[in-house]
Amino acid sequence: MASTSIHTLPSDEKDDFPIYGPLIPALGGPMRLPAIVYGAGAFSNQYNSDDHITSELPLRTVRLALRYGIKAFDTSVYYGPSEIVLGNMLQALRDEFPRSSYQLMTKCGRYGVSKFDYSPENIRRSVMQSLDRLQTNYVDTVYLHDVEFVATPIQPKTSGNHASALNADAAAYGLADGDEAKIRGEGDQKVLDAFHELQRMQEEGLVKNIGITGLPLPTLLRLAILIAHTPPFRSVDVLLSYSHLCLQNSTLLEFIPYFQKRAKVKEVVAASPLSMGLLTPSPPPWHPAPPNLRQATADAIQSWGQDFPQLAVGYSMRKASAYENPLPLAIGLSSPTEVHEAVKAWRKITDSTTTSDDQKGEELVQKIFEKAGYLDWSWASP
Repeated sequence: MASTSIHTLPSDEKDDFPIYGPLIPALGGPMRLPAIVYGAGAFSNQYNSDDHITSELPLRTVRLALRYGIKAFDTSVYYGPSEIVLGNMLQALRDEFPRSSYQLMTKCGRYGVSKFDYSPENIRRSVMQSLDRLQTNYVDTVYLHDVEFVATPIQPKTSGNHASALNADAAAYGLADGDEAKIRGEGDQKVLDAFHELQRMQEEGLVKNIGITGLPLPTLLRLAILIAHTPPFRSVDVLLSYSHLCLQNSTLLEFIPYFQKRAKVKEVVAASPLSMGLLTPSPPPWHPAPPNLRQATADAIQSWGQDFPQLAVGYSMRKASAYENPLPLAIGLSSPTEVHEAVKAWRKITDSTTTSDDQKGEELVQKIFEKAGYLDWSWASP
């Protein structure tokens, strides 16, 4: 299907400037990722119905995002039909946006809520399947998906604020000086073996960058350090952390210097400023947040109003942009309206038009989370 035949509605047009006007920029990191990365988990039943996914709406959304300069896509085999849907859409748009104009980032190793397979044979098979689904002969990034479910568990607590792993509790989290190359068990070896297979595929030109994703920041840091200090491995190219640069929890900012200096990670991507839909008026029923955190979020939304998601996205963008080396922010986008809203939030940050009301709103909301005991608090994973 040629791009010229795609139906266009007024909401599909970029708002306030001509088509060759200013776009979402590529950042200065080694991968030259855009400031906003398109979270294609939106093309799964975790977030949208089959009717939505099979309609023309996702195609119009992707086209608008590309026209805005959002030219990197984050997906996974775990996200149901996401890779297939995204591959078909990008083929439909190939005349306007050839393969060289955007980056594709996918994940391997996780295939269900509790189904993981990090064997080298499966990792290769999975990546080859992703290439087929995405209709490309290479992917720009492949991550090992949710490494904490496979790695040997080393941490004194499963939930809470884990920032003490960077100092007083470093040894308990496996992060003490001298522990850099310590393989803690069979799980760690499985992660290393899977990463080694991705390095082979990188050498073959099938993958450009390889990395890891997960929720617990200390686990991500420990594994990234382990990989960097275990020959013949090279340091992680890119690391994706989700739900840790948002209004409820921004502890990623404390960990970034350690990812960069101790683990030599080249690129850090922050994902899910709405914390997998938690920071919305209708969080998904499967969300792992405990009832008291859900209630604190509902109280925060009630205190601010229905545009709470815009406040939350703006906060994450401001924090990501203010860092010494600005971080790419992966955001799930389901409709042209959501693309416009994301770009609007980004413009407020880059134009320095964030209002005092916005900052007061952020402070108000964070006080609600703090009073409830959930500011900078992480749920257990796994």
